[in-house]
Amino acid sequence: MAGLEGIEQPRGQGHAAVPRWSPAVEDERASAAVELYGNPTESEVRLPSRPESAATARRLVQVVVLRHWGLSPKLTEDAVLLVSELVGNAVRHTGARAFGLRMRRRTGRIRIEVRDPSRGLPCLMPVQELDVSGRGLFLVDRLSDRWGVDLLPRGKTTWFEMRVSDR
Repeated sequence: MAGLEGIEQPRGQGHAAVPRWSPAVEDERASAAVELYGNPTESEVRLPSRPESAATARRLVQVVVLRHWGLSPKLTEDAVLLVSELVGNAVRHTGARAFGLRMRRRTGRIRIEVRDPSRGLPCLMPVQELDVSGRGLFLVDRLSDRWGVDLLPRGKTTWFEMRVSDR
């Protein structure tokens, strides 16, 4: 809820709290997604351009960042949110049949990329407190350390990077 961060929200009598997504909880579907679609750290994973593919992309990012790379639950949560925003943009605005997901880890940072066949550039829009849509790139801009778009001969790659501490 915008503007209410850190403020506990009241719960009605007899209403169970809705569980918030937590990367610390083992998600069997995340491991199954890697088995089914492949590991996005080894090669680009192609996913159909449908809204439900955002859930698959989130699971792939979750299992890689948290389990394979051993990074923090907070970083995992942020990466999952941001990939969901990039996938949402690719599905909603490009008219593509499929998009690609790729993940890389380098010294001190991770990079997550979403490639689609459209050369239309995403646009960072000003966001008002009560806006209910149009926050995707705003969140990417706020939560990532860097982000950008690389134009390709056929399409583009929209990416973000986050700093990580190497052990």
